[in-house]
Amino acid sequence: MKLAMIYSFLKNDLAVIEEAVNDTIKSDNPVLREASSQLLQAGGKRIRPVFVLLGGKFGDYDIERMKAVAVSLELIHTASLVHDDVIDEAELRRGAPTIKSRWDNRIAMYTGDYIFARSLENLSVLENPRAHQILAGTMVELCLGEIEQIRDKYNIEQNLRTYLRRIKRKTALLIAASCRLGAIAANADPAHERALYQYGYYVGMSYQIIDDVLDFTASEKELGKPAGSDLLQGNITLPVLFSMEEKEFKKELDVVFQKKEELTPDQLQHLIKKVQSNGSIERSLELSDRYLKKAYQSLNKLPANRAKQTLKGIAKYIGKRRA
Repeated sequence: MKLAMIYSFLKNDLAVIEEAVNDTIKSDNPVLREASSQLLQAGGKRIRPVFVLLGGKFGDYDIERMKAVAVSLELIHTASLVHDDVIDEAELRRGAPTIKSRWDNRIAMYTGDYIFARSLENLSVLENPRAHQILAGTMVELCLGEIEQIRDKYNIEQNLRTYLRRIKRKTALLIAASCRLGAIAANADPAHERALYQYGYYVGMSYQIIDDVLDFTASEKELGKPAGSDLLQGNITLPVLFSMEEKEFKKELDVVFQKKEELTPDQLQHLIKKVQSNGSIERSLELSDRYLKKAYQSLNKLPANRAKQTLKGIAKYIGKRRA
């Protein structure tokens, strides 16, 4: 089953949000207009707006309030990807050329800044100071996660705690905020808001771990970018972290990373095959499953409705995701 089928009952509201996202980033400047639209036109799961809408189903659901939150969350995610591609010197995103590859780093950075600014401007229609504080705090954590990733490039002296903190900031908190802000916009019960936040956090952690696994197990066509991209960029993800418990692997990786140059295709394939065969993939998936179990437990605190069943379905899909 495709992910979109799980939340197909939201189809009409998601269409409203998709139109609003595109309207929000419109600009009179032709370069900014085209650059801003490029990544959105390349597609994407729009999972953060989905979580906003589902969070809203536990309160007084109003599409106009939901739209304000959902558009802002999707634009923040999009802007972070634009900046990510500059930092990682990525040429492809979702199977299409990145903004930095079509223009240059300066255009990409200002495009990302523009999208960030539009996301904040868009949320201003929501008259709830706490919602703005939560979003601002999430953005701070997101930036800290990006800085930590830059700092730790090519650094083999990392541990599990470092990795988990980084993916919490880079991925999980934005998904958790999506669930939470949807509930806040709908004036949901505070207990339900907390449960949704916990669910989003645990699902977000699992989602990123599986993303890191797929970098070693999926094809370039499935990923929309070259397989092994994280290794190419000097990023230590969970499968690599587990692999480094083997002294021989760690020593080999250290030799390669000392040069801080792009791995040759042969070197990359050699390391990928080692990660695939030493049990690190299986261990990573086990940790992902532990987070998913906690996500299911969080849902037990919510009343039974269609949104709750959908959240369960999304968690189940994430657990089985292989592309």
